[in-house]
Amino acid sequence: MAATQTLTSAPALLVGGRGLVESPRWHDGRLWIADWTAGEILAFASDGAAEVKARAPAPPLSFDFLPDGAMIVVSAREGRLLRQSPGGGLDAYAELAPLADGLWNEIVIDGRGAAYVNGGCLALVTADGRARRLTDGFAFPNGMAITPDNRTLIVAESHGRRLTGFDIAADGGLANRRVWADLGDGVPDGICIDAEGCVWYADVPNRRCVRVREGGEVVRTVALDRGAFACMLGGPDRRTLYIAAAQWFGMERMAEMAGTGQVVSLDVDIPGAGWPYA
Repeated sequence: MAATQTLTSAPALLVGGRGLVESPRWHDGRLWIADWTAGEILAFASDGAAEVKARAPAPPLSFDFLPDGAMIVVSAREGRLLRQSPGGGLDAYAELAPLADGLWNEIVIDGRGAAYVNGGCLALVTADGRARRLTDGFAFPNGMAITPDNRTLIVAESHGRRLTGFDIAADGGLANRRVWADLGDGVPDGICIDAEGCVWYADVPNRRCVRVREGGEVVRTVALDRGAFACMLGGPDRRTLYIAAAQWFGMERMAEMAGTGQVVSLDVDIPGAGWPYA
């Protein structure tokens, strides 16, 4: 890999005093995040004022948006997807439990309304709510992103220290599994894609957010003072990098993370592309 370029300008604090924060999304002109410690999904105004949009069991607690704007929430322990109704309630959308045992984790929805969810396996939920198992064998699957042409899915494998790519077929199925990028000592969590085809990945143990090209060349690194759990390119022109970060004490000590979670932001030259984005 090429040498890392570390940003010298410090990211600006946008949101502070939260718990373990995850799944940043830019939707309807606002930043949205999940606070796993509180079991809340929140939307933030430009001044940092928070609005609770949903409450759900956590952890994990991940969400994304359908093309029509409806929010889909992963009910990790029940093994199902929930769709938020216009009245704010969470209704059953798809059943995941029959596909694999264990907790479900991350979700990304493409421009056609197909939802990819990982956990014990990688599953596809089509726009009509039908779920099917696609593949497994990941080393702790985490964040996922889809290219703007809806043709490539990238999965972060945290314990594998790599990004794994798949070709997406017309029916949403996956083929041509490959190592998209070997990250060396990188431990990828949440990810997003930019308009040059690079991936930004958040890294908890190394306390950083990294921009990497296909093949593994590190282009830029943002150093932090706590673990980076996820990142998102948003804002009106998608040139703002939002990083969800917190002190990490382990899942069994979730309560101790209260107050350590924050979202920081900085401007970048290359805008976001693809999904997650709604």
